[in-house]
Order: sequence, then C-alpha cells, then structure tokens
Amino acid sequence: MSAMRKAKAEAKEEEKGEKDLAKARVEVAHEVRLAREAEAAMDLHVNKAADKVAQQEARHSPDTTDQLYASGTDDRHRTSDQNDLYGRNAGGGGDPTNITTTAPPSNKYM
Repeated sequence: MSAMRKAKAEAKEEEKGEKDLAKARVEVAHEVRLAREAEAAMDLHVNKAADKVAQQEARHSPDTTDQLYASGTDDRHRTSDQNDLYGRNAGGGGDPTNITTTAPPSNKYM
C-alpha cells in the first residue's frame, strides 16, 4: 500500500511540474503577444509622425504660394498701384525711406 501511495505522489508531482511548465509557456506567449502588439502600435505612431512631418514640409516648402516676399512683407493683397507707390514694383530700386522732394513753388505776389 505504501508503494502505491509513493507512486501516486510521484505522478502527482510530475503532473504539477508539467502544469507549471505549461503555465510558464502560456505566460511567455502572452508577453510575446503583448510585445508584438506594442511594436505594431509603435510602428503605427512612427508612420503617423513621418506623415505629419511630410505634411509640414510640404506646407513650408519654398515653392508654395503662401510664401512671404523677399521684402519681408506679404504683398499679395495690395493692388499694383499700392505696390508702385511704395516702390516695390518700380524699376528704380524701391526704397520708401529715400524720398527726394522739391521745394514748393514760391509765391511771387506775397
């Protein structure tokens, strides 16, 4: 009878060891799955960030129509007369601070 109990106890211990090993394998598989999901999510976020960078570069590239003029002001909404008034379209250089005026006409009868 004692041999029977001894064999039963050994079989039970062996089964317990196998169950622990199977449980460890399940836990490892679970962690691997979580790691793969996290890696996929990271790749998704990296791709989204790359797309946003590309959009920003496209918005701020020098060949866009919204760029500022070389003078540092945005002249898109001025008429050509206003641009000529400020010298931006004039052929002579267009420095608005360099204004040469002549003296007013004199009144000989005063």
